[in-house]
Amino acid sequence: MMKKLFILLLALLGHKLYAQNITLDLSDSLALTNYYTSVQVPDGNYRVTVTLGHKKRAGSTTVRAESRRLFIENETTKKGETKQVSFLVNKRTPRISDKENVRIKPRERSKLNWDDLLTLEITGDRQCVQRITIERDTIAPTVFLCGNSTVVDQDDEPWASWGQMIPRWFTDKVCFCNLAESGETASTFIAVGRLKKGLSMMKQGDYIIMEFGHNDQKQKTPGSGAYYNFATALKTFVDEARLRGATPIFITPTQRRRFDNQGHIVETHADYPEAMAWVAAREKCPLIDLHQMTRQLFEAMGEEGSKRAFVHYPAGSYPGQTKAFADNTHFNPFGAYEIAKCVIEGLIKEEIPFVQYLRPEYPRGFDPSHPDELGSFHWIESQHVDLVKPDGN
Repeated sequence: MMKKLFILLLALLGHKLYAQNITLDLSDSLALTNYYTSVQVPDGNYRVTVTLGHKKRAGSTTVRAESRRLFIENETTKKGETKQVSFLVNKRTPRISDKENVRIKPRERSKLNWDDLLTLEITGDRQCVQRITIERDTIAPTVFLCGNSTVVDQDDEPWASWGQMIPRWFTDKVCFCNLAESGETASTFIAVGRLKKGLSMMKQGDYIIMEFGHNDQKQKTPGSGAYYNFATALKTFVDEARLRGATPIFITPTQRRRFDNQGHIVETHADYPEAMAWVAAREKCPLIDLHQMTRQLFEAMGEEGSKRAFVHYPAGSYPGQTKAFADNTHFNPFGAYEIAKCVIEGLIKEEIPFVQYLRPEYPRGFDPSHPDELGSFHWIESQHVDLVKPDGN
């Protein structure tokens, strides 16, 4: 409830204005270091244009949307300089039709991804946002992200996933819709209506990316198994997407942080990555081997150094945290940022058409065997912290 009240700073400005452009004048908010602003709009994709700068001071601004999706990262402006940056944000509710809704989890009911507002988080070392313009976009391709806690937009610190970092590197010519949720398998994702929600918004020329395997391998019910229930569910994603003219793309699951005494990652996903590769080959779908890339990434960081990519923090790092975090599955913002670059390199290698919309500043040629230094990554933490580990392991 506190989050909702905080976000409603400007929520009513957009009410019933969705048929026309919405302009928010934020010049009076320049003294604030971190705040949220929201508009009420129907489900869909929206082009957000942010005017940065201030006539009397230099600035450094970060803008995230909905559940901490990163779009503008530490963008600097000189004193008197003005810049405009545009990006596309997908906004949605659980509604699929008059008779059906996505069966979201109780923990998701307060998530910004699923409410009826398009929410922007304005932050930075010295944020300078003058104006925000929001307009509906129905033309740009949408990339639907399907997966589990390694993909989902995590609302709260210190958790993060690659799905909320990847939009940072793309222009306003492509939009990402992240339908992933912690703890989901390929089959439960379908069962609760997450795929159906995506299909209800999907159009010719869109894309759908699937990363599963972490939780699927733990299913022990009759018919479960990598080449049974899992492969069948993946085939459903492919068939439904192609019926609507969309392109399916598979991503093998990220590695867990588990090392042997030789400094190598221990395999923990059984035959699920191989099963995904088998379905991809059979269905002639692009496959990004994130399983292998994250092996390279974590081994390059080393057993101790790789803790910096995961939620490993001593007790007291966050308010109310009485026990140390030592999570070897879920990423912190730095880890999620590095893995997003791995995904992008996979998209480039597979020559996926929407990579033409990468921003010019994207550092092409990222090599997971040579990860970035932690010191090169500057993350402005949100005000909201969750001490409970996300579902899944």
